[in-house]
Amino acid sequence: MKHFETSTRRRFLKSYSRRLLVGCVATSALSASKILGANDRVRLGAIGTGGRTRYLMGLLKNLPGNEQVGICDVYEPNMDQAAAIAGSNVRRFSDYRVMLDSPEVDAVIIGSPDHWHKQMTIDAVKAGKDVYVEKPISHSIDEGEAMVAAVEASGRVVQTGTQQRSWEHFILGEQIVKSGKLGQITFGQAYWYQNYAARKRLHNLDASKLDWKRWLGSAPDQPIRPERFFLWRWYWDFGGGALTDLMTHWIDVIQWYMGTPAPNTALATGRVYASAWECPDTLNCVLEFPKDYSVIYTGTMASRIDAGGFELRGSAGTLKVDRQHLAFYAEETPNAPGTQAPQPEILMRSRGDGTSPHLQNFLDCIRSRQTPTANIRVAHEAARTSHIGNHSLKTQQKVKWNARLGKIET
Repeated sequence: MKHFETSTRRRFLKSYSRRLLVGCVATSALSASKILGANDRVRLGAIGTGGRTRYLMGLLKNLPGNEQVGICDVYEPNMDQAAAIAGSNVRRFSDYRVMLDSPEVDAVIIGSPDHWHKQMTIDAVKAGKDVYVEKPISHSIDEGEAMVAAVEASGRVVQTGTQQRSWEHFILGEQIVKSGKLGQITFGQAYWYQNYAARKRLHNLDASKLDWKRWLGSAPDQPIRPERFFLWRWYWDFGGGALTDLMTHWIDVIQWYMGTPAPNTALATGRVYASAWECPDTLNCVLEFPKDYSVIYTGTMASRIDAGGFELRGSAGTLKVDRQHLAFYAEETPNAPGTQAPQPEILMRSRGDGTSPHLQNFLDCIRSRQTPTANIRVAHEAARTSHIGNHSLKTQQKVKWNARLGKIET
């Protein structure tokens, strides 16, 4: 197994290097108002400087060829922390549209709550900026469709935050599936366990330094509530709970590997057991896909053991992938003594965090005008599946996706 693993990894890395050099489908270089040379620094602005965006900013500081020139947030403490990362010369903006008007900004990082993603992304590409927008890209299926139309018409480079598409062992997984080593794939399982419910104490919210009305944006007017500001992912006005926040990552990879951009049906059930949120903290979602396979997603926010991952099971083998490793098990291989599974035929450990190469791909594509690894269309398809699951969850019934009409049916 060791020799097989080494030779497989060598072939993979060689293929991966070619992929980085060749890139994906190129967009017209004429779409760029400024073609950046290899020595030009990409000037970046950050919109919505919460924890995730600050993490991205920290990674960007270690990547060559970029400069962080602007930050925008409606909560002053977030901007203060972002400024500490970007440097004392960074320009602060209270209105992201003013940032978009600045000729000193080439591209923006959008890490706002989900309900702002559509408007900020569309405004950015219309202003001639390239965009990195976090996942899920949309707050609804209609929003995602509007984003795809606007981005593809603009010719701008838009990278989306499903960073596993740039992670070496996830790319190897796609090659294994496409090779046919799994045989007929009939079943997938994805899961994510986190213990959010154990975080009983919220950060202190200084309401005097928050523009709450601007933060709400298109959401219904409502009083300031610290839990909704800090835990917005778990309230329907701003996020979509576990399916959009967590399942989107895994279902994006599964749809990528399988070549199935949408499920046929979804059936989801969930409840609030350990929290006081609107969105369920514990749920299950069953998805039936074209190509005769199904996927079940399970998750709870009251237990962290095992974290997250997914597996695909086929007639000839099983593939298991998480953020720490990839393992392929052949059906024909005898079980290891005293176990119910064989030793993995292919094993690859994770190398770092896929977010850094994902950001590097974004920077590279700004210069080359190529389509990045997680383009707007595949990001919409991943988010759409999560939205379909949430529709089933809210209506408490099995739903169908009519791909021809592009709508959910019950």
